[in-house]
Amino acid sequence: MIPIQVTFALASWVAKGLQDGTFERVGGVIVDVASKKIVTWLRDTNSVAPSVISVAANPVTGVLNLIASGANVAISAKGFSDVNQRLDGIENQIASIGQSLQFTQGILQVSTAASILNLGVSVMGFAVISQRLNEIENQLKQTEELLNKMNRKIDMSFYANFRAGIELAINAFTMTKNENRRSSALQAINRFLEAEHIYKDYTVNELSQKSQIIDKYILTLSLAYIAEARCYLELEEHDTAIRRFQEGSKVIRLLINQYVEIMLTSNPSAYLHPQFKGQIDLSRLTKIYKWINANLDENAVFELLRENLFKLAQNNNEWLSSLPSSIVDRNEIRWGLFGGNPTPLTGRFEKEAFTRLPQVFAVMESMIETNNRFESYQTEIQAISKLGISFHEWLQLKPSTEPKPEGAELMFIIPSQPLELPG
Repeated sequence: MIPIQVTFALASWVAKGLQDGTFERVGGVIVDVASKKIVTWLRDTNSVAPSVISVAANPVTGVLNLIASGANVAISAKGFSDVNQRLDGIENQIASIGQSLQFTQGILQVSTAASILNLGVSVMGFAVISQRLNEIENQLKQTEELLNKMNRKIDMSFYANFRAGIELAINAFTMTKNENRRSSALQAINRFLEAEHIYKDYTVNELSQKSQIIDKYILTLSLAYIAEARCYLELEEHDTAIRRFQEGSKVIRLLINQYVEIMLTSNPSAYLHPQFKGQIDLSRLTKIYKWINANLDENAVFELLRENLFKLAQNNNEWLSSLPSSIVDRNEIRWGLFGGNPTPLTGRFEKEAFTRLPQVFAVMESMIETNNRFESYQTEIQAISKLGISFHEWLQLKPSTEPKPEGAELMFIIPSQPLELPG
């Protein structure tokens, strides 16, 4: 068994690696950039976050993705900043690396990376999954008014079936007899498998229509995969859980990639419009592109956008007319004195579109963060097998003598040597 250290304090050598770019946080893990080996796992210290949802000013717009606000999540005035960037002047602010909670949150950028998923599969229990599912369902209900205007109906009945599966799973793992636990767990798994098929199909359909509820279905699908895998983990079927996470990761990443490409619009340089100065810059936009293609850097992204910057400045009518409903739908804009929108005389559609772009950008970053956290769950399970411990032993990990500092939101699990896991 490989020794591990569990602590509430970010190790100074890990902090230094994050500062100088040797390490980076990807979802719930910190990895060595060069070797891709894992140096630390992150775990939320609160298993169930407060049920708080951040919604756009007009809840029926459906633009702003639900954000589960927990101990590890906060929204900055500038939106969701770069997950890995070095904070300006950090050396002057922090006297002792690794000792300040403020420093820890800053250098990890956890506080500004919003996601519906917690850091660590160990804290994505069935109660948390149920809470997140309810939040998504409430968001969908808030978009029904707009969908009705578009003659679109959404079938909410399958959410009840999903919730029933969660209740089955909760009951299963409170049973004392192993045969009863396993039988009930398998029934729950069948419900989750059904939810996976349904919401995968729903997502594909919404992607084809570029609708405003694509992200809700992707998030629901990710919860279905997690619920299924969690059942296998509770049964200590690690290999099956890993296989299901691998399958889910391929599907989730493909769908989020398609979603992000839609949200980048026909002219992504719109996100660099002068009115967004101080909110969105080239570095932040490059992070989106780099997630799609790891070989891109800021120069490459600028070259991709160079001509489009001038096209948008000369005439944005073509770009406006191509905007997908997922950003703004014409049915949302009220008719004015000069008729329907968009029209050159009213400009209401253009104004609404530009108002929403910072929110839309935040949604893209949130979905990418969700993808990264989902993928990091797989590495947790692989680590459990490699470390030679059970899932329930992994759940119980905590510092043996170190008291939890007031305000500590994260726990760090550090292997004695960087861990290389199968890709």
